[in-house]
Amino acid sequence: MNEENTDLKVKPFANPFERILIAVDEDDSKSSLAAFRYALSLAKPNLAALGIVSVLELEDLNVFETLSPEKRNQLRGRLADDLDRYVKEAKENGIYDVQSFVREGKPAAAIINEVIPVFKPDVLLCGSKTKPVSSAKKIFIGSQASYLAQNAPCSVMVIRA
Repeated sequence: MNEENTDLKVKPFANPFERILIAVDEDDSKSSLAAFRYALSLAKPNLAALGIVSVLELEDLNVFETLSPEKRNQLRGRLADDLDRYVKEAKENGIYDVQSFVREGKPAAAIINEVIPVFKPDVLLCGSKTKPVSSAKKIFIGSQASYLAQNAPCSVMVIRA
């Protein structure tokens, strides 16, 4: 190892994260809630801005729901209401710079292409379900979490529930 080019002295960050983005599932899964709690624990001591995003997955809708503007508006409204609960909880926990984002489409792609360029986070947190495995099986993170970890232009933390 070339000592001239490598400085291994530890220099802790004063505030490692100034902008934290948390992706939550529309179904409030255990992993989303765990990731949200973790985001709160990072945001408060760092005095970081918190972005909370949830994506309405149109693929989960049947063809009639997809074609019905009323149904899509109803689902979008329910998602916005859920995000309002997260924003309220963050503020009650002492995080006052909070923004929410509702998007539609494939979650990872919508987050990377539509939310990250606007919010510009230092780190993205997302949950991933932990599935029981036998010793013969390998453990894989979820497809959305994996896509985010591989393609996001910022650091990504995957929180297991």
